[in-house]
Formats: sequence, C-alpha cells, structure tokens
Amino acid sequence: MTEFAQNLIDGLGRGSIYALLALGVAVIFGVMHLLNFAHGELITVGGYVALWTLGAGWSWYVVAPLIVISAVLTSLAIERVAFSRVRGSSDFTLLLTSFGVHFVVSAIFLLYVSAAIKPFDRPSWVTATYAVGPLKIEVYDTVVIAATVVTLVGTTLLLQRTMFGLSLRAAAADFDTARLMGVRSDTVIRGAFALSGLLAGIAGVFWLMRAGSIGPSAGITPMLKGVLAALIGGLGSLRGAVVGGLVLGVAEVLLRSRLPDSVAGLTEGVVFVLIALLFIFRPQGLLTVKRAVRV
Repeated sequence: MTEFAQNLIDGLGRGSIYALLALGVAVIFGVMHLLNFAHGELITVGGYVALWTLGAGWSWYVVAPLIVISAVLTSLAIERVAFSRVRGSSDFTLLLTSFGVHFVVSAIFLLYVSAAIKPFDRPSWVTATYAVGPLKIEVYDTVVIAATVVTLVGTTLLLQRTMFGLSLRAAAADFDTARLMGVRSDTVIRGAFALSGLLAGIAGVFWLMRAGSIGPSAGITPMLKGVLAALIGGLGSLRGAVVGGLVLGVAEVLLRSRLPDSVAGLTEGVVFVLIALLFIFRPQGLLTVKRAVRV
C-alpha cells in the first residue's frame, strides 16, 4: 500500500504537467477543430530562453516568467503567421499546417543555433525530498501539483466568469452561431492561442526544470504527451484533458514500477498499447463530448 501511495503521488506530479499540456491542446481544438502538433514548440522556444538567460546569470525566479511570456508570444506569432492564413480550411489542411510549423521551428534552431542538446542549471530544490510518514515526497512534485491546481482554478474562473470565457465556450459549442450573436472570431481565436500558450508556458517551466537541457527536437515529447492526454480524455473536453493527463501520468509511473526490470524500458510501448485498446472500446475518450471529432 505504501508503494502504491508513493507511485500515485509521483504519477500525479507527472500527470499534472501532462494535464496542462493537454488543456492547451484542447482549448485550440475546441475553437478551431485543430489538433495542434506544433504545441510542443512553445516549450522548445521557452527552453532556449531558459538556456540563454540562465547562462547570463539570471535567477529562475526571473527566468520562469520569461518562459511563460515567450510561450504566449510564440503561440500568438504562430497563429498570426501560419494559422490565420488557412483559417476556414479543411481539418486536413490545418493539420498539415501544424506539422509544418513544428518542422520549421525545429529547423530554425537546428540551423541557426545548434543541433546539440544544451544543458542548463536547474533549481536546487528540484531534487529535494521530504518525508510524510513512510512516504518520500519530492518537493518538485508538490510544487507542480500545487501550481497545476492554482492554474486550473484560474482557468476555470476565466472561462466561467468573464466575457472572453463565455465567448470562447460559445465558439467551442457552435462557432457559426456564436459569430451571428456578435462574437468576434479574430478575438476569440487569438485569445484561445494566448491561453494555450499560457498553459504551455506554465507546463514548460516545470518540464524544463526537470529536464535541465534543451535541443531543437525537445518539443516532440511534451507535444505527444499533451495530444495523447487530450485524446484519452476526449477531444474537445477541457475536463477530459485534465483527467487524461492525470491518468497518463499515473499509468506511466505505475507501469514502470510494476513491470520487470528487463522490460521496464518498454513502458512507453505498453502505454501506447493500452491507449490503443481504449480507442477500440471507447473511441470518444473517457469523457464524451458532443462535438469531439477525431483527426
């Protein structure tokens, strides 16, 4: 029981980051029906911001907000440069555009910065632990879970109690009707990309703190985790994105601890098999959404 509780706490810490990533993916999908495979590039940009600023001697207390700001600005820039030009196109065109953005951003860092993975300093408390009875809890997991809860509460209040949130939810439910009711499409879409960038930036801070390095392809893994978590929860469902992220994080930790050492390295493969089975028996994801369309 103690081992299970320990794994559960570790999984919730990991899953909290996945939940933030999935929530950013779900926000864009809800408004544009776009499964954004360029979402991980926001973390890549934030990673290079961390590399350069930490290398200049800046503190993580300053660097962390800069990572978030860079993610928001990058998300808005991607919308302006790429997605605004194909707005109203088919889902397939939007999907190809998101892949194109991913490869272009990676190529820019590869050609003009470096192909090598660059390390940077991590906060000292990332590896610190404290004891609660028989449990050994990482300070990092505690901070991640707390920050995620605060972020989710803030996002919920934004969506439920502001005009922007009302417009965003109306657009997600029926964009054409929302426009007829006076909702400005440009404002809603750019706001959705800004919110998605904010969530990716917060997740990116903790992802980068744990990784302690950055490379041109660093955004691939967080992008896959976010998309998978959104798929698990049900595309188009914000609550499902959070649930999917937590489920994915806990599943990874539990499987890694339960599988024999000889096959522990195959945890990712086992997770993908389980996700495939989920889609076979429940293709709509864990939470059903009326307008969820799989790409």
